[in-house]
Amino acid sequence: MSILLSFLQDTGPEPHHIPAYRFWQHYIKNGIEEAGMQWLEVPDADWAAGLTHPVGSAELKDWSSKIWESTLAFIKNNLAKIDIFLCYLYPQQVDTTAIAQIQQWGIPCVNFYCDNVREFSKVPAAFKVFDRMWVPEYEALAMYKEAKVNYIHLPMPMWVDKKYRNTLPNENPQQISFIGSKDNLRQNLLGEAIAKGLNITVRGSGWQPESSVQTVPHPASVLKKIGNQAGFIKQHGLKGYAIKHLQQLSQSAVFEVGEAYIAAKPGHEEYITITQSSAITLGINRVPSHKRLHTNPLTYSRLRDIEAPMLGACYLTEYCEGLNSLYEAEKEILTYKTADELVQQANRLLKDEQMRKALRASGQQRALNEHSIPVSLQKIKAAIFK
Repeated sequence: MSILLSFLQDTGPEPHHIPAYRFWQHYIKNGIEEAGMQWLEVPDADWAAGLTHPVGSAELKDWSSKIWESTLAFIKNNLAKIDIFLCYLYPQQVDTTAIAQIQQWGIPCVNFYCDNVREFSKVPAAFKVFDRMWVPEYEALAMYKEAKVNYIHLPMPMWVDKKYRNTLPNENPQQISFIGSKDNLRQNLLGEAIAKGLNITVRGSGWQPESSVQTVPHPASVLKKIGNQAGFIKQHGLKGYAIKHLQQLSQSAVFEVGEAYIAAKPGHEEYITITQSSAITLGINRVPSHKRLHTNPLTYSRLRDIEAPMLGACYLTEYCEGLNSLYEAEKEILTYKTADELVQQANRLLKDEQMRKALRASGQQRALNEHSIPVSLQKIKAAIFK
């Protein structure tokens, strides 16, 4: 199968000032190649740039017009080389007319999106044009069923280099590690667990103080503020607007993670070594959201739930419904729901080396054998070309 790929590729030497995204094309391209398939991409197409412009802005419209014009021209000139168009497009990046034209040329279009639960209360209209939506979150399936949108439920697209598979470094028998950026939900959970006896090392963006250049902000105009608020209400509703302001009134975390528990953000190789060698690698699946107050956080399975087991970690992660379809608890991973359960499960693992070894081996084989990109691509191919 030959795949035309739009997965947040960019064209500059430096990434755009948006949340990290370059890893996606690295994973999907390597996964496609491992599946024995081929990928193509539109030359000089900066798909990630579509996320740098405000929704509805003239800049976004200009970006959309240019990139879809060049995409259609490329496809028209390479019809015989393309079996499927696989995308990672946000709603504002989708040109439904262009997608319909691609489909008229006989090329099915599949779009991946992984923040359905956090961002949407209903499926965006722009997503309804695709032949299939690749939906990784179990919790989002009901929303897609209700909207009668064709979807395929597959894991997050994760790929790890073969040199990191089944080649585990020596275990640090007492090390518990969490690697991830800081937010209040994570700080509260980890801080409470530390207060109850968890000895963990926390790494990632935002945990250590970072120097910054202070600038004098320009006050936004009243009209712009009103426009931003109206846009927020349109997307998240009045309930989301109320939750946002309630959470702004209590920005400080209830618990703190002390400096003694924080280490420097790791580079890529160190990240892999820590994930593999820690006695316990921790996952946290709660996310800040305008749908829920912090006292009742939204949870869903994240990319780490695929990555850590693939790397052979002894993985302890926060429970959510979607995990039941990915792993067998107690055999392939361990889960927790509260800070008390986190401490209890961690202490249990630290005392049981055989259980840690069994979780590593079983979890890794399940992830590599059933949740890999090659497996997902074969399922997409079977669904589209049945």
